[in-house]
Amino acid sequence: MRGTMELEPEVLLQEARENVEAAQSYRRELGQRLQGLQEAQRQIKESASQTRDVLKQHFSDLKGTLGKLLDERLMTLLQEVDTIEQETIKPLDDCQKLIEHGVNTADDLVREGEIAILGGTEEQHDKLWNFTQKASHIQLDSLPEVPLLVDVPCLSAQLDDSVLNIVKDHIFKHGTVASRPPVQIEELIEKPGGIIVRWCKVDDDFTAQDYRLQFRKCTANHFEDVYVGSETEFIVLHIDPNVDYQFRVCARGDGRQEWSPWSIPQTGHSTLVPHDSYDLFIYYTVVSCHGLVYPRIQEHCLLCPLAFCCWEPWQERTRSPMLACAYGYKVETVGQPDRRDSIGVCAEKQNGYDSLQRDQAVCISTNGAVFVNGKEMTNQLPAVTSGSTVTFDIEAVTLGTANSSEGRNVKLRVTISSSNREVVFDWLLDHSCGSLYFGCSFFYPGWKVLVF
Repeated sequence: MRGTMELEPEVLLQEARENVEAAQSYRRELGQRLQGLQEAQRQIKESASQTRDVLKQHFSDLKGTLGKLLDERLMTLLQEVDTIEQETIKPLDDCQKLIEHGVNTADDLVREGEIAILGGTEEQHDKLWNFTQKASHIQLDSLPEVPLLVDVPCLSAQLDDSVLNIVKDHIFKHGTVASRPPVQIEELIEKPGGIIVRWCKVDDDFTAQDYRLQFRKCTANHFEDVYVGSETEFIVLHIDPNVDYQFRVCARGDGRQEWSPWSIPQTGHSTLVPHDSYDLFIYYTVVSCHGLVYPRIQEHCLLCPLAFCCWEPWQERTRSPMLACAYGYKVETVGQPDRRDSIGVCAEKQNGYDSLQRDQAVCISTNGAVFVNGKEMTNQLPAVTSGSTVTFDIEAVTLGTANSSEGRNVKLRVTISSSNREVVFDWLLDHSCGSLYFGCSFFYPGWKVLVF
C-alpha cells in the first residue's frame, strides 16, 4: 500500500503533464481553427462589401447610360417633329401670304370703287372709268386653293407602352448574386519550369462554354491571361522555381458573352528547376515527311538525351532506386495525323527507325494509341489535337544487378497523361541504361511541338 501511495504523486504528476500537453495541443488546434474561421468570416465580409460596391457602380453606370440613351432618343424624335413641321408648314405660309395680299388688294379696290360711286357728276365719269380699268386687270374670280385638314399633316407621337414591360422584365432579371463562383481550381501540379493547373465546375446548374485562366506572381499587382478555351487543365510554362504564383479561373456560360466571377485564387510554386541541358522552350516544325522533331537535328533519327535523368546510380547497390524524371510536349499546331506518328521516350538510340513504336521505347501515337516496346496497349488516350499536352512521368520500381536472378533488367513505372486521362504501366528494359532519350516523329508536315 505504501509503494502504491509513494508512486501515486509521480503518476499524478505524469498525468498532469500529459493533460497540460493535451491542453496545449488542443489550444493550438482551436487557435488554428479560430484563425481559419476568422479568414472565412473576413472572406465573406470583404466579398460582400466588394459585391455591394460593384452592384452600386454598375447600376449607377447603367442608370447614367440609360438616361443618356433616352435623352438621345428624345432629341432624335424632336428633330423629326421639327423637320416635318418645317417642310409641311412652308407651303401653307406661302399660301397665307398670297391670300393676305389678295385681301389687301380687294380692300383697296372696294375703297376706290366706293369713292368713284359717291363722287360728283363731272368727276364721276373719270373715276368710274379708271376704277373699271383697274378692276379689269385684277382677277377677282381667281381664288387660291386651300388644302383640307385631312390633306395636311397632323403630327402625333406613337409610343409603345409595351417597351416599359420589356425593360422592366430585363431589369428585374438583370444581374445575379452568387454565393460562390461556378468554377474552382482543383489541383496544382509542379513540373520542371511549369505548373499544371486543373479546375472543375462546382455548380451543376452552370453550363460552361469556355474557361479563362489567369496567373501572377504573388508580388505582382495584376493578373495576366494565360489560357482561354474549353479544356479544364493547362500547363503554365516559364515558371521561376521556388517563387509563389497565384492562379484564378472563370467561365463563360453557354450562349453568353459575359464571364462568371473569378474563382478563389490558389497559390502554388514549383521546386523543380527547368531543364538546362538544352533550350527546350523552342518550337520545332516538321518541314518534310518522315522528319523527327528534336532540339538537335543532325540525322534522320537522332534522339536527344535527357541529361537531367541520369541512370548510372541505379547500377550501384548503395544508391536509392527511387529516381524519377518528368517531361512533356505541348502541341501548338497539327498536320495530317498518321497511325505511325509517335511521341515518347526510348532507352537507346537505334538507327533505321522512323518511329518510336519499337522495342526499348514507349510512346503515344497521334490517334491516342499507346505503345510499349513496340506493342500496342489495350488502354488508349484521347487523340492528339492542337493545344494538347502530353506528359511523361517515369519512376524506378525495381533494379536488376549482374548478380540477381533478373540479370540486368530494369523496371520503370511510366505514367502518360493527356486531356485529363492517364495510362499507368510498368516498362521493362532489357538492361540498365546510361540515359533516356526523348523525341517525336511525324509522317506529314505541319506539326509544331513545344518540349518542356
